Amino acid sequence: CEIAAVCKWDRKNYFYPDSPKNYQLTQNEEPLCIGGKVEIELPGPSRNVEGDHLWVQLNRIHLEEDPGKLTHEAFDTVIDFNRAGVPLAEIVTEPDMSSSTEAVAFLNCLRNMIIYAGISDCDMEKGQMRCDANVSIRPVGSDKLGTRTEMKNLNSMSNVKASIEYEISRQTDILEEGGKITQETRRWDVDKAISFSLRSKEEAHDYRYFPDPDLMPVRMDRARVAELEAELPERPLDKQRRYQEELGLPFTITSVLCQDRELSEFFEAALETHNAPKAIANYITNDLLRELSAVSDHGESAHSVSQSKLTPAHIATLVKIIDEGVISKQIGKEVFTDMFATGDMPDAIVEKKGLKQSNDTGEIEALCREAIAGNAKAVGQYKDGNEKALNALKGPVMKATKGKANPAMLDQLLKQLIDAG
Repeated sequence: CEIAAVCKWDRKNYFYPDSPKNYQLTQNEEPLCIGGKVEIELPGPSRNVEGDHLWVQLNRIHLEEDPGKLTHEAFDTVIDFNRAGVPLAEIVTEPDMSSSTEAVAFLNCLRNMIIYAGISDCDMEKGQMRCDANVSIRPVGSDKLGTRTEMKNLNSMSNVKASIEYEISRQTDILEEGGKITQETRRWDVDKAISFSLRSKEEAHDYRYFPDPDLMPVRMDRARVAELEAELPERPLDKQRRYQEELGLPFTITSVLCQDRELSEFFEAALETHNAPKAIANYITNDLLRELSAVSDHGESAHSVSQSKLTPAHIATLVKIIDEGVISKQIGKEVFTDMFATGDMPDAIVEKKGLKQSNDTGEIEALCREAIAGNAKAVGQYKDGNEKALNALKGPVMKATKGKANPAMLDQLLKQLIDAG
C-alpha cells in the first residue's frame, strides 16, 4: 500500500450513546495508508488439499479512536466506556469478496499476518480484532451491487460467516418479494442467529467531517518507514510457498508450520543443526504438537513450544542419530516421549537406557530363522508376491530385540533367508 507522507485528524460528528463527546477522532481526507492488497488462501476441497489463492484489494487503512461498547439486554442497554478513546487501525477493503467463505479466509489470513508481525494477538473474543461486514447482493450476470447493509457484533469467525449468510438470504428474500433494501446498520444476535436494525446508515456528508483543531498533522519520516518495512517478517503464505518449493515439504506440513511464527522459527533453527527438513518437520507437526496438546488438555502450563522443555537442538539431534543409524525410527518415538518429559538430550537418553540399534548380524539372523520357521503362512504370502507379508515376520524379531534390530539389516536378512529356502 501507499503510506502517506502526511496524515491528519478529523472529527466525525454524530449523536449516539457510545460517543460521550458526540464526535469521533478519525482520518477522513488523509488516512495513514491508501490502497494495497492481501493474498488469501481459501479452504481446499478437503483438509489435506491446498485451496485456491485470491487477492483482496484494500481501499485504505486509517487510525481512529474506539467508541464505547454497547451491550443490549432484555430491557436495558449498558454502556462500557473503558475502551472509549483507545486508538485503533481500521482496514477497509474493496468489495472483492463474494461469499462468507472468502470473507472468513480474508480475516484468517489478515489475522495471521498481524500476529506474525507482532502487532497484536488478534483475539476476537477480547476485542483485539473486530470486524464489521458490509453486505450487498446483485443479480446473476450483473456488475452493479445493490444497497448495502453493515453487520455489527461479530466477535468470532463463526459469527462473521453466519451473519453474512443470513444477510444474503434476508436481502434475497426481500428483493424476490419486490421490496427494497434499506441502507442501515444491523446488529447480529448470536443467541437467536438473526440480525435486527440498529439505525439507518448515514452517508459521509451526514457526519459533517472537519479537521480537528487540537491535533497537528503527522509527518511520516520516510527513512523510519523504510526501517520498519525491512524489519517485517516473511509473510505466512510466502513462507509456505518457500517451504514447498525449496524444502519439498507437502501442504499438509507447511499449512501447520506456517500458521505459527514461533513454530516455523523453531523448525528453521533445528535445520541449522541438522539439515533434514522432512523428518524434522514431521516430528514438530506430529509428535511435538501432539504432546503439547496433551499437556494443555491436562490443564498444565506448557502449551506452546517456548514453554516446553525442548529446544530445536533436541529435535535436530534426535533426527540426526536416527539418520546415522544409532537408533531406529521406532526407538526414536520412545526417545522423543522421554525427551519431552525430561528435557534430556536424545543421545543421553539412548546411552542411559541402552537403546542403541543392534547391528549384530548373528543375533538378528538367528531370530529371523525362528520367525520364518514359526510363520509358514506369511512366508508363502511373501513368495506369492505380497511384500507386506514380511511385516508379520519382522514383528517377532523387533519384539525380541525390544525394537533395537537394524530395520534395513532385518529386511535384507529375511529376504535372503526366504529366497535361499
